[in-house]
Amino acid sequence: MKILVVYGSPHQKGSSYLLANEFIKGVQENHHEVTVFDVAHHHIAPCLGCDHCGMNGPCIQNDDMSQLRKDMLDHDMIVFVTPLYYFGISAQLKAAIDRIYSFTMELSSMHKKTAFICAAWNSSQGTMDAVKMHYEALLDYMHFQDVGSILATGCGTPSMTLRSPFMEKAYQLGKSIQ
Repeated sequence: MKILVVYGSPHQKGSSYLLANEFIKGVQENHHEVTVFDVAHHHIAPCLGCDHCGMNGPCIQNDDMSQLRKDMLDHDMIVFVTPLYYFGISAQLKAAIDRIYSFTMELSSMHKKTAFICAAWNSSQGTMDAVKMHYEALLDYMHFQDVGSILATGCGTPSMTLRSPFMEKAYQLGKSIQ
């Protein structure tokens, strides 16, 4: 299986990065092919809302979204990875997800497998409620098939994350992908 990990944090050594790497380690033990696309370190402009694409492309913007589009269509599974910023996904990942609009029809017809990994500093009950609802709405709208989520609370720093149970959970989620 070809798996695309869409990494949405500007911190290349942060908590969500650590969790994504554990997931990838588990996936690679099953000999799946993994591609990582780091949206925070590519140029992906926000959607203009111009509707030039009509939800079926092409987008009038010329940036790195064209490569992410190709990768999303070419892979069997998409894994969205983000830190939790003010109860939502990072701005960098949100821009990329918004730009899916230009190929919604094609991508949603493919019923891709997806997973979601999110790291948050806070460990209070309800911390992940809003981001979980956002992901579930995306699943429904895009006809994605969810294979699992890691909602890692109390993971505000890499050292907190390394000591958390979520590292093993991310690894096991990756290992469970068939």
